[in-house]
Amino acid sequence: MTAGMLNSIHSPADVHALSSSQLVDLCAEIRTTLLEYGRKHGGHIGSNLGVVELTVALHHVFDSPHDRFIFDVSHQSYVHKMLTGRAAAYTDPERFGSVTGFTNPCESEHDSFVLGHTGTSISLACGLAKARDMQVSASGRSGIGNVIAVIGDGALSSAIAFEGLNNAAEQGGNLIIIVNDNEMSIAEDFGGMYGSLSALRQSGGTAASNPFRAFGLDYRYVEQGNDVHALVETLREVRDIDHPIVVHVHTVKGLGFDEAPGDAENGSDGCNQTNAEPHAGQCEANHWRNPDSVSDGMPDARKYYGAMAMASLESRFANEPGLVVISPATPGSNGITRDFRERAGSHYVDTGIAEEHAAAFAAGIAKAGGRPVLATSATFFQRTFDQLQQELSLNRVPATLLIFGAGISGTDNTHSGAFDIAMFANVPNLTCLAPTSGEQMLDMLAWATGPSEHGAVAIRMPGEQILELERAADVAFDPIERAEGHEPFVPAVDRAGDCPFKRYQILRPGRDVAVLGLGNTVALASHVVDRLSGGDTDDDSIGMPVPPVTATLIAAPQYSSLDEEMLSMLADGHRIVVTLEDGQLEGGWGEKITAFYANSRDAKANAVHVLNFGAIKEFTDRVPRERLNERYGLTADQVISRIRMAY
Repeated sequence: MTAGMLNSIHSPADVHALSSSQLVDLCAEIRTTLLEYGRKHGGHIGSNLGVVELTVALHHVFDSPHDRFIFDVSHQSYVHKMLTGRAAAYTDPERFGSVTGFTNPCESEHDSFVLGHTGTSISLACGLAKARDMQVSASGRSGIGNVIAVIGDGALSSAIAFEGLNNAAEQGGNLIIIVNDNEMSIAEDFGGMYGSLSALRQSGGTAASNPFRAFGLDYRYVEQGNDVHALVETLREVRDIDHPIVVHVHTVKGLGFDEAPGDAENGSDGCNQTNAEPHAGQCEANHWRNPDSVSDGMPDARKYYGAMAMASLESRFANEPGLVVISPATPGSNGITRDFRERAGSHYVDTGIAEEHAAAFAAGIAKAGGRPVLATSATFFQRTFDQLQQELSLNRVPATLLIFGAGISGTDNTHSGAFDIAMFANVPNLTCLAPTSGEQMLDMLAWATGPSEHGAVAIRMPGEQILELERAADVAFDPIERAEGHEPFVPAVDRAGDCPFKRYQILRPGRDVAVLGLGNTVALASHVVDRLSGGDTDDDSIGMPVPPVTATLIAAPQYSSLDEEMLSMLADGHRIVVTLEDGQLEGGWGEKITAFYANSRDAKANAVHVLNFGAIKEFTDRVPRERLNERYGLTADQVISRIRMAY
């Protein structure tokens, strides 16, 4: 292998100049670089190992940024970044993290869009191609050449991908759709479409069942999708084509990882192990690679509380045929382990990357008398907003939504969970719950999936703040044992269907100041009340000794309505009410409490001074949660300082 070839690649022009043998050497060096980068930094290594040759061939044949590439899901864009001036972000440990894990125009002119969700590349490509063709028609030229959408790694099952395919053939003109078929989504592929892809692979692209031709699209098949020469030859043939075409490329996800023991052919054995190591082929574990420095300790909150929830539901499967867990392609991230899925059988459905379908599917199950549980990330639930309003809430069906990854986090700007409270809480007929412990989450889950007559229920799964609090109290042991040892308790309600968790809970009575924590922020609220009650004898922010305040600590277990009775009661004896939420403040929970006091006809309520703490309405990109909490004033010091100034 030519040593250090990546160091000489500063732009696609450098890739154009390489000979055939140098292309092979470059691919080998990139694969070695990805493996080393994964060991040291972690990331979506498996998907990128599968597209090394494809990406090198694309940049060898086409001329970015005049020719436009749209990667989908763009977590398969690491190689593209290496070839467009950002190689040091993968070769120099001091620069690891200097680029995001997805395409981003702020980094390079070679990235057309910020893309972290899935399925949109074909629609985006149609838009670019349409504008280009209109520019050419009007003036004879355009700054856009070939338009190439690279879709794969499960993204093809997204509803919008079908909408894009449907539009592409009718639109006409130059449009190249690369289908990266690695026979995997995040877990396995699910859906009838993938049977057609399998038939195409087995027939060398000649099977009669061809979904792309059915849409009216031209079609080419490349069996050896990890052969850079075969790819270069095909891409040269379709360059500057005058009509839309699908190039179906068969690749191996994770190519370069060690093969699974005893299964060098396709690596499927490793997929049957709950904690399988990443390896080449069909292996769920190679979706995400943790760096070697990460220990195999306790799972994060998503996996921990997800495993608790699944264990609680599994114990009921034998007696409840309508109880169904639904995951839109991301089960492992949310504690839905492979072992659980295999035991669950028909009680578990993976819809693939198709969140809108998953929500409507859940509504259908619920309407037929079942009790569906739809589990996915807060950021992915954003895609289901219409189904939340129409199929679920308007129809008032008893579906349960488990929201994972909600709240302020250090994730990239496409995966933030800080917007969920404002989104969910403002949908009519949707009950939104925010548990403050693992046991309370199980109680809420038991009620939501039980026989009560209620509409859809969203449960904001506990985050890292709750898990840290429970670890500190030695509560958090094995999540399966914890779930099996818990007897769900559902508080009594006045009438059938009424939410038993609608009342706020006074955890510690006091006076003058009431601190209300929603869900994950109860730990912070407790810390603030502890310090107000005597831990702080001097406040540097106001430069004088301060007296203790015996504050009231309140946990809010829901955010779809206000506990007006409690809020009115607080007005009698409390001058200040503080609200804490780990989500967007504007349009969120705390502002509604402010409005309640401001609009009250009661003079005491009007006199209450409300302090709201939450996130600014903004996109953040890989900013650590601790820094964001500082930015938003969500630290004990900052909350106490504002209380003291208002006291």
